[in-house]
Amino acid sequence: MSAESAGPVPGPGPGPEPGPLCPEHGQALKWFCCSERRPVCAACTELGGRCRGHRIRPAGERAEELRNKIVDQCERLQLQSAGITKYMAEVLPGKNQRAVSMASAARELVIQRLGLVRSLCETEEQRLLERVHGEEERAHQSILTQRVHWAEALQKLDTIRTSLVDMLTHTDDLQLIQKEQEIFERAEEAEGILDPQESKKLNFNETCAWSPLLTQLWATAALGSLSGTEDVRIDERTVSPFLQLSDDGRTLTFNAKKSKACADGPERFDHWPNALAATSFQSGLHAWMVNVQNSCAYKVGVALGQLPRKGSGSDSRLGHNAYSWVFSRYDQEFCFSHGGQHVPLGLLRCPAQLGVLLDLQAQELLFYDPTSGTVLHTHHASFPGPLFPVFAVADQTISIVH
Repeated sequence: MSAESAGPVPGPGPGPEPGPLCPEHGQALKWFCCSERRPVCAACTELGGRCRGHRIRPAGERAEELRNKIVDQCERLQLQSAGITKYMAEVLPGKNQRAVSMASAARELVIQRLGLVRSLCETEEQRLLERVHGEEERAHQSILTQRVHWAEALQKLDTIRTSLVDMLTHTDDLQLIQKEQEIFERAEEAEGILDPQESKKLNFNETCAWSPLLTQLWATAALGSLSGTEDVRIDERTVSPFLQLSDDGRTLTFNAKKSKACADGPERFDHWPNALAATSFQSGLHAWMVNVQNSCAYKVGVALGQLPRKGSGSDSRLGHNAYSWVFSRYDQEFCFSHGGQHVPLGLLRCPAQLGVLLDLQAQELLFYDPTSGTVLHTHHASFPGPLFPVFAVADQTISIVH
């Protein structure tokens, strides 16, 4: 292939200031051979030259192209460094603080519950505390490891960027071309440093404080102690006209026929057979027991005071809205309901009594069969306000045990 077929024969073109000369022809190295990837002189491209027929570019043009690549790479490195710096400054400290905070809460929860049954579960207490401590240490160590890793990554990126900036500012065209391979290697090394990603390893796993044995012993102790059982009574103003309330305020009896003796009011449920307790809870541990052996259609649980009272819609139907959390029975079917979501519970026997535990520190609601010592269902949620014990009866009678 002739020089003519490869394009116009290069004439005098842009290039660096007088410097190293072609060792073969003694002329200035003003051109760049794309085939051999090296600077050459004009004579190398002419008839008889070793680069005749090759694709030839002005050396200055090639140097400018490399400069643009360095500028682009430096901008990318700067953005990557900024992202890592922000991650280290904003995300990792928060992760560490949350891990420490959650570990502290879990530790307090374990100690509080085991205090009720310490004589039966000292070994379990020690085991769980060690798991919490181990999880805290694991999360803390993971965060420290991340911090060291990203500090090293930042240092490496800074070194690469400094090197490239130095090339950009202190290297002439010819030297820059000769360092092309080094530039590519630096860029490739930087591309190997990935950006930070969210990882579950940096989060404290609060389930390390959960134990079936602890939950069961805690429920038994809370419901079995006099101090753990609340004197819950029903607010007569809320009782549905389909229900009759006993004189002591603890027993609800279903009537299929709507009572005309009930005066309507803003607190009263006017359609569904519901009733709220007279007191609400917004902190601490609370427990109460309900005798349900005579009914095969009831709901027991908690509700917010904002629970609507009027109409036949789901807004005032327990378990079908965001205001109520209930355990329910209809014939031989049992479930836990909240927000219209129903979790079936495969119980082998119908409980004669139903224990309700509300731990607002741990944000936990638990239903318990005291006869068999069985935890029927546990629900963890961020309750948005004070909670009232709530009841519904559509068959015979239920009573709050005192």
